[in-house]
Amino acid sequence: MHSAISQFLRFLSVERNAAALTSKSYREDLTSLADYLTQAYGRTPTPAEITPLDLRGYVSALHEAGYAKTSVARRLASLRTFYKFAQREGLAQSNPAKPLRNPRRDRKLPHFLSTDEVGRLLNAPLATTAMGLRDRAILETMYSAGLRVSEAVGMNDGDLDLAEGLVRIRGKGRRERLAPIGSFAAKALVRWSKLRKLSSKEPQGQLAPVFTNKFGRRLTTRSVHRMLLKYLKLTGLDLRTTPHTLRHSFATHLLDRGADIRSVQELLGHKSLVTTQIYTHVSTAGLRAVYEKAHPRARLVRRS
Repeated sequence: MHSAISQFLRFLSVERNAAALTSKSYREDLTSLADYLTQAYGRTPTPAEITPLDLRGYVSALHEAGYAKTSVARRLASLRTFYKFAQREGLAQSNPAKPLRNPRRDRKLPHFLSTDEVGRLLNAPLATTAMGLRDRAILETMYSAGLRVSEAVGMNDGDLDLAEGLVRIRGKGRRERLAPIGSFAAKALVRWSKLRKLSSKEPQGQLAPVFTNKFGRRLTTRSVHRMLLKYLKLTGLDLRTTPHTLRHSFATHLLDRGADIRSVQELLGHKSLVTTQIYTHVSTAGLRAVYEKAHPRARLVRRS
């Protein structure tokens, strides 16, 4: 096994021109397996002797040792790559790592703002300057329609129907959807449009960008990130907040107030309901926190 590992590492270095750090990671992953199997077998087996059952035992040992799921998945990926090489070189007839599935990654609950925090953020831009009105219009629109930052900066004048309170959104995979916007966002957009300057280098008419910088060019996603950070510092809100946090907050607040998950899926433009379901966990977690804080016997109930 150790001889095969050495051959594989030489292959990575010479034929693949792998970085030193990449080779080091493969060496550690494969040596870890060899050490585990040496203890299990009482000797170091050859690559051809190792079975899927051996690797399942190894994966179980990693879990018991407290390895993160991402680390386990990386080691399985290393083994699959190693065995492709071993099969090619005649060191093994099959790939015992192929039948093994990667552990499911824990999905982190998205960070979101409370309604009060959103209100503080949306009111932070000054309504007395053109850039302040623009920033308020962006933030109001992103929260009102649950937009991705790329969708917001990609909006054109022809996408807006403020009389009906609708905006056409071009989302991921070139999918389009109609999103409703509230009166606060609509008013903010009207106020901004009266002061917006449009560069001659930008398309005019229906294709004119809704949000522009001080030079009249279409605003970039990076500029929105910088703008948001300025208001987070100004209001003292969590600096982990990103433009996408407004989208998370939009979905969470809708579900908290009884919106149907299918409707939220449509509003967000999610292709799969599975993607939207993460917000039900956020909503439930919020309800649990409120319950435990307010109910006089909540802790007692939880122990029983």
